[in-house]
Amino acid sequence: MSRQLASAPAPIAPPILDGAGRLLGRYDVVFCDVWGVVHDGHVAYAAACDALIRFRRAGGTVVLVSNAPVPNDAVATMLSTRRVPEAAWDTIVSSGDITLAHVASRGYAATHNIGPLDRDRALFERLTARAAPLAEAEAIGCSGLVDALVETEEDYRPLLERARDRDLPFVCANPDLVVDVGGRHYICAGAVALLYERLGGDVFWAGKPHASAYDAAVARAEALRRAPVPRSRILAIGDALRTDIAGAEGAGIDALFIGSGIHRADTMTGGALDPEKLARLFAQGPPRAVGAMPVLAW
Repeated sequence: MSRQLASAPAPIAPPILDGAGRLLGRYDVVFCDVWGVVHDGHVAYAAACDALIRFRRAGGTVVLVSNAPVPNDAVATMLSTRRVPEAAWDTIVSSGDITLAHVASRGYAATHNIGPLDRDRALFERLTARAAPLAEAEAIGCSGLVDALVETEEDYRPLLERARDRDLPFVCANPDLVVDVGGRHYICAGAVALLYERLGGDVFWAGKPHASAYDAAVARAEALRRAPVPRSRILAIGDALRTDIAGAEGAGIDALFIGSGIHRADTMTGGALDPEKLARLFAQGPPRAVGAMPVLAW
């Protein structure tokens, strides 16, 4: 590796790993992203599940940390339908869980909810606040676009402007901007929340990359292990720079980057990580990762 000038350090791309086994041996707990790491939206990644199972057999604890806008039991059901074995994880922390806890703690009596009711019914039905028209709401709860096939966040601008005029808080139940479903990207609730922030609105982000996700995941891991877990002993695994890698860095946690997920086009050539593409992706500097793999594998 060429020597870098001390006055102008160059951004460092993470080393490309052939396997994660030795790296995982340095940690007690893994915070693992779900979509893009454990499954692709349709079916489980067998190698990733095998790696997590091996980590657990060696005494490690796996916390799946998902920005899914539904409670953890609904995430577990989704994992089952995608053939993710239960042996691959110990517990799940979802954005839906964090949303429910936040709404209850704030004591909102009524929320105006945005999102696909059929898909996210498990969230909406468990809110302690009743669903209400915007004029009667104390907050907005957003799990996603009502119809992500045809809508964008801009379709919600008029509603958001009215909400901002009333200074309504916005609870974002999925901080992702987009999600990759079998190679196609769909806009998520995070894009609507970001627009509301740009309009001057107040947003509570229930999930990665925000502290809400990592604080909840640490608490869950410590409860399972019945002991404090230093953040130096936790590894986050994810495929999204904005949520997984930056979030881990902000939480003081090491991160392993998976290149075949949402940044596939920016990192992969012919099914393998391209070192030059990877370097360009990380060229803007932080966030950092301790390693990179095309897919998680032992």
